[in-house]
Amino acid sequence: MLKGIPPIISPELLKVLCEMGHTDELTIGDGNFPGHTYGKKVIRMDGHGVPEILDAILQLFPLDTYVDHPVTLMGVVAGDDCQTPIWDTYKEIVAKHDKRGADCFEEIDKWDFYDKTKERSTVVIMTGEKALYANIILKKGVV
Repeated sequence: MLKGIPPIISPELLKVLCEMGHTDELTIGDGNFPGHTYGKKVIRMDGHGVPEILDAILQLFPLDTYVDHPVTLMGVVAGDDCQTPIWDTYKEIVAKHDKRGADCFEEIDKWDFYDKTKERSTVVIMTGEKALYANIILKKGVV
């Protein structure tokens, strides 16, 4: 183990985070996300939820300050009455690590989210998260 590295961050994930550059993106998918379909590289973190992974990553990973919305959420499909209380948790976590807080977020259509993941994400982190619409994309900034 290393000092200052959250133990949930595996060596494989740490390597990917280190290799990512400014504007590179990563997707953290919930338990229903088709990561192997849309991800160039997939890291499995089954048994963990998105909030704990998000918090650990943001201890190491700066969000991009050169864009208005370095955090992207998968929007609820029209007609789906699903609630997304996990988004409030995400906003609290981001606010701990970035002074812009909730202003970092944008919400995009489900299919646009899939396309963005396929085209831009360096890695998809697959979790055991049970909350629906718990998928999130982060754009890396500079230190």
